[in-house]
Amino acid sequence: MPDAPTAVDSNAERRPTPIHDRLDRAKHRQAVAQAQQAGQSQRAAITSAGLARSTVRHWNAPPETSAPAALAAFVETPEGVEWLRRVQMAAHWSISEQGGAGVRVVCQFLELSGLSVFIGASYGTQQAFQAELERQIVSEATDLRAALAKTMPHRTLSIVEDETWQDGMRLVAIEPVSNFILLEQASAARSAAAWSQALERGLAGFKITVVQGISDEAKGLLAHVKRDQGAHHSTDLFHLQHEVSKAMSLALRRTQQQAEAEETTAKARWQAECAAEQAYHRQHHGPGRPPAFAARIDRALEADVQASLARERAQAQRAESKALIGAFSAVDHPYELEQGQAQTPEQLQTHLEGLFARLEALAQEVDLSERLCAHLAKAKRLTHSLVATLTFFFMTVNTRVQALDLAPAIEQAMLNDLIPALYLERAAARSPSAEQRHRLRALSAQRLAPLQQPAHPIQSLDEATRRHLEQVAGDCADLFQRSSSCVEGRNGVLALYQHGHHRLSPRKQQVLTALHNFSITRPDGTTAAERFFAQPHPSLFEQVLERMPWPARPARRRPRPAKPPHLTLVAA
Repeated sequence: MPDAPTAVDSNAERRPTPIHDRLDRAKHRQAVAQAQQAGQSQRAAITSAGLARSTVRHWNAPPETSAPAALAAFVETPEGVEWLRRVQMAAHWSISEQGGAGVRVVCQFLELSGLSVFIGASYGTQQAFQAELERQIVSEATDLRAALAKTMPHRTLSIVEDETWQDGMRLVAIEPVSNFILLEQASAARSAAAWSQALERGLAGFKITVVQGISDEAKGLLAHVKRDQGAHHSTDLFHLQHEVSKAMSLALRRTQQQAEAEETTAKARWQAECAAEQAYHRQHHGPGRPPAFAARIDRALEADVQASLARERAQAQRAESKALIGAFSAVDHPYELEQGQAQTPEQLQTHLEGLFARLEALAQEVDLSERLCAHLAKAKRLTHSLVATLTFFFMTVNTRVQALDLAPAIEQAMLNDLIPALYLERAAARSPSAEQRHRLRALSAQRLAPLQQPAHPIQSLDEATRRHLEQVAGDCADLFQRSSSCVEGRNGVLALYQHGHHRLSPRKQQVLTALHNFSITRPDGTTAAERFFAQPHPSLFEQVLERMPWPARPARRRPRPAKPPHLTLVAA
């Protein structure tokens, strides 16, 4: 007979008695059964276990369940109880915590899967289990973070910072290479002082030196990165492209729409003139000069041709504008993507000036308003930041490679081949098209091919040294950062959770941060924490599973009385 649920089944802080603890009960039943199989009487086996015979008879009573007998017997064993706890926690972990659904969806899962005959599936029971699960996730993630910070190697890295506005303002800082969230906390201000104080708390206990900050051009962030952190500030390329888009895209779209409308009008007029001429000749007319249909048709046709040319010109201008906006992304690289050669800051400056010269010419052609030209001018002012970031990149790379004190041939191989090849490999992973990905990977392999030859000086080094050089080269390739998309993506994820829950409580926010850092994996199987701390860590799921209480037993189902009709006749 199923037992009524007890508070101890879902309370992790109280240690229940063996009679009520589900795992202890299963262990005692198994011990009594094994003692009886060994030849002891039931009374002796129960007495040696320190139990009452009535208790054991109650435990052994056949359950009132429609589940298969083998499954019902299995869930009463210690292994079965542990399996039930794992299934229940996995349901909450996947459906509620990572999937964003509510507790009632978990209850429905337990009902539909048939597990509700072994696990209490009421909302109150499962809500208490989820609350305990969230507390344990936050606690275990905090412990893991502190333990990994103690043994992590010292790192010099870049950080991406921005604000999100889900349930108030939050300050978010992410390490872009590992995608590890360093900071995600509510704040009443976004000044330089607020950012610096928050980041100091976020980096507490970490062996980290911040050398670069990537963000927009907000004054607080600029002062925080440059003045308080003493680091280089890299402008997000997207904000430059966004300003150009605000200046050009809508105006050129309206110009194209107007040209298309004028072409439609001109074509309709020409067709109307042709139809009028045909209608005139189908009727009998008396003496007199006929209308000058030929001249009218010629004028309408000329207007139609001019409107068509204007429409084609507007389409070409809009297409060119989109191509120029995309070209900023193509040229803003330390190594150009055609041959993989290093691009000097002067070359980047020349490319950017050429792009803006053509954009300004387009603006004059379509007669942009003064307000829209201001957006274009604002974007042009950001070019100096892109050039400064490229200068910072090459200066830092040269300093790091020179600090290795390598032979001249190996040093040149690092600077001219290994680092460019690894950067091209990373650029290929971010490419939007398969054709470009294949081309960049082939170019990266081509740059690596000479280094893999037995005659190359780098092959004379021992394996540990080669691995160290490859790690340094990878760190150098990761140094060039031009986007804050990781923070924007995180903000989008939080927006989806908020849409489903209407609000994000502080505990739920901490849970989402913990799962992002220690649970969600990339295709290579690594978590953000594993990539950030450069060492593996225990599974967060398994660590939390050991702390969770055993599943509560379902309550005895009591029939509910039928609701009487409201119009039942009452005796007089």
